[in-house]
Amino acid sequence: MTYKYIIVICLICISSFVNAQDMQEGFTYLETGKYAQAESFFKSVLKSYPNNKTAKLCYGRAVGLQGESEHAVALFTELLNTYPDDFEIKLNYAESLLWNKNYLQAKDFYEILIEENSTSFPALLGYANTLSNLKIYDSALIYVNKALDVLPGNANALTSKKYIYLGYAYQNQQAQNYDEAERLLKENLSLFKNDADTLINLANLYLIANRLEAAEATYNILAEQPTYRLTTLNGLALVAHLNGKEKKALAISQQAYSSLISETQPELIQATTERYIQALIWNKKYTEADKLISELMTSQPNENWILALRATLNIYKSDFKKSVNDYNIILENDSTSFDGNLGKANALKALGYYNDAYKAAENTLTFYDKQKDATHFIKTLNTNFTPFWETKAYYSFDNGDNNAYAILTNIELPTSTTFKWLAQYSHRSTSNKVTDNDAKSHDLSFGLAYQMLPNVTFKGLAGVTSAKANTHDYTQFVTDLSVHIKPFKLQVLDIGYKSEIQSFNAELLEREIVMNNLYANYNLSTNFNIGWFTQYYYTWQNDDNTRNLLFTSLYYNIMSKPALKVGLNYQYITFKNQVPDIYFSPEKFNAVEIFANIIKNEDITKAKSWYYELTAASGLQFIEDDGSQLTYRIQGKLGYKFTERALLNIYGTQSNIASATAAGFNYTEIGLRFKWYLFDKPLFR
Repeated sequence: MTYKYIIVICLICISSFVNAQDMQEGFTYLETGKYAQAESFFKSVLKSYPNNKTAKLCYGRAVGLQGESEHAVALFTELLNTYPDDFEIKLNYAESLLWNKNYLQAKDFYEILIEENSTSFPALLGYANTLSNLKIYDSALIYVNKALDVLPGNANALTSKKYIYLGYAYQNQQAQNYDEAERLLKENLSLFKNDADTLINLANLYLIANRLEAAEATYNILAEQPTYRLTTLNGLALVAHLNGKEKKALAISQQAYSSLISETQPELIQATTERYIQALIWNKKYTEADKLISELMTSQPNENWILALRATLNIYKSDFKKSVNDYNIILENDSTSFDGNLGKANALKALGYYNDAYKAAENTLTFYDKQKDATHFIKTLNTNFTPFWETKAYYSFDNGDNNAYAILTNIELPTSTTFKWLAQYSHRSTSNKVTDNDAKSHDLSFGLAYQMLPNVTFKGLAGVTSAKANTHDYTQFVTDLSVHIKPFKLQVLDIGYKSEIQSFNAELLEREIVMNNLYANYNLSTNFNIGWFTQYYYTWQNDDNTRNLLFTSLYYNIMSKPALKVGLNYQYITFKNQVPDIYFSPEKFNAVEIFANIIKNEDITKAKSWYYELTAASGLQFIEDDGSQLTYRIQGKLGYKFTERALLNIYGTQSNIASATAAGFNYTEIGLRFKWYLFDKPLFR
């Protein structure tokens, strides 16, 4: 950053004034920032006195301070050639290099000046500002302090020092050295008590470092300055949003938006309007947000900040294609736009264009080196394509005296964003002391998953199940083929075929009952928190029995952080043949239940943090024509994410729903699950 030390330089000019003519009027223009009048004045003087050094010097300053830096450099170069030993002209030449952003050249020249006069205030301060522009902040601090040693308390030097601290802190923030950035900002506050610029930067640092309480406290200090009331409210609304308190965020933002008047500074009107619309979107008040955006678009068409708001609204509404279109317009207006580049990356990811999403995020980093959000986006996207090993071990028992131990292992090895190899292995050992039956089974399958289109993915597994029971050993071929489709926005459809062995207990394993399943899963989400999930299975077995199973769930999302939903489930089952002595196979079975589910998803959980899930349900079941029976179901999970690559959780479930087990009622399962990402990024990256 370049500063203009008008008073100091003008005093130098006056001290060197040796001509008879009076130029006090011109000096006053310079001192008061009236550079156009100063240029005109000294240009007039030079017509009468073309060789007047002071007039030439002041004319050069007037030209340069109006932004004509190249012209100023030329003027001072000419003066320097005429007066090569004049230190005052050297100082002005050096400053003109700063105006023209020739920072490396200015650095070399200031070093010569300081060697010539190590106590020159303009030389020391100019050098400090040059170093600051070159982002050499540690040395810049040294030289601004030397300047202050020469002229203690000088306002220009103090201003430079403040901005050097701010730049130094920002540099550390970008490098994610948050503790050092905090130290520098607090040191700045010790020198410039409650400085608004420093407080705003400190609050922003706390937001980036996810220290939300500290950010809120800093904004509250800033709130003591009435001039920054809107800035404070906008910041506090963001803090509330990041804390998951969307209603509070909207209330604060509404307060700020309602206080806007025609005299409010345009940049504050924009920032406050932008935050208010964002708060409406966070609270899913899409109609109100859309209305405001449309009004803004009418008065200010194709403004990037308005386009970004519309794109954000469409992302929340899952209209990702519309978002991409808006982000493309933003990038046409400004190819360096952060919102345009990273916003487009998020929308492309949601649409399944993963390679393009990578490119957009990496393009963001070309303009914003080490930017945290872009870096985190790439890291999260990498996780989707990083090879992993997942193992689950559990023990189960029921009131039919069946006990089982099992271990399941799943491996995924992506070789691109569209293709991955799959491997699965499981071992199950089950026994019943009453019937004196026991059996063991091993399942081994290999397969692949291939993204055929951005919204269509095929998954196929094939392998064998090997079973060993009391009187019967055998091997069976098993398969699992499915297609995952996103036909329209907010909709997901899975269609598949799966063959498997009934392996719940030893008796079933011994009978070698093969189940062939055709199935479909359909999930419909909405923008008003209601969702609907439906599952249908048609099963035919090698014991000449068939089954129809229908499950449907209507649910309502109460909040998102953590995710909490409640709903109503209905289940219907019918078998062609009833073989109750072998397995649960009613002619008709109906069950209805209400449930509540709360979950902190492991995917969004940060390293060294806990994640969890709890489901509780209760209802009624009707078997054949019998009367209703009360049911319950409890499922829980508690896990810890050690690093971004490793997590572990325990889980348990208990239910008395008849369809949950082949034996009947009261089934319990407890287990342990471990997941480990084998590398820190995808193999193909």
